[in-house]
Amino acid sequence: MTFDQFNLLNEFNILRIMCGLFFIPHIIGKFTEPKALELFGAFGFKPPRFWLLTACAIEIVLTVGLVFGIYTRYVAAVGVIHLLVAAGATYRLNGKWLWHIGGAEYCVFWALACLVVAMHG
Repeated sequence: MTFDQFNLLNEFNILRIMCGLFFIPHIIGKFTEPKALELFGAFGFKPPRFWLLTACAIEIVLTVGLVFGIYTRYVAAVGVIHLLVAAGATYRLNGKWLWHIGGAEYCVFWALACLVVAMHG
């Protein structure tokens, strides 16, 4: 890890760090929003608490790896898979694309951003 990895004049660093930091509200929300556990059950992940905690663990690793540039290519690739699973589960449950009405659009966009990071990491 070098200080150059935090040079915000480098557009790749901005994208990589942004992709990592965006996981933080998702991690926090899984612990502070009681409906998060219900959502995992509705998605069909059984037992839901196990999968919620597994998702949190994955997201913590993704956050650290992306923000600090550790194994960037691999971590970002895992992020793509993780986010596409979330997008698929969301779409399967709600049948909606638009994110502002509970659809999968945001997760797909974020997965594509992680894909760009994986391609150039």
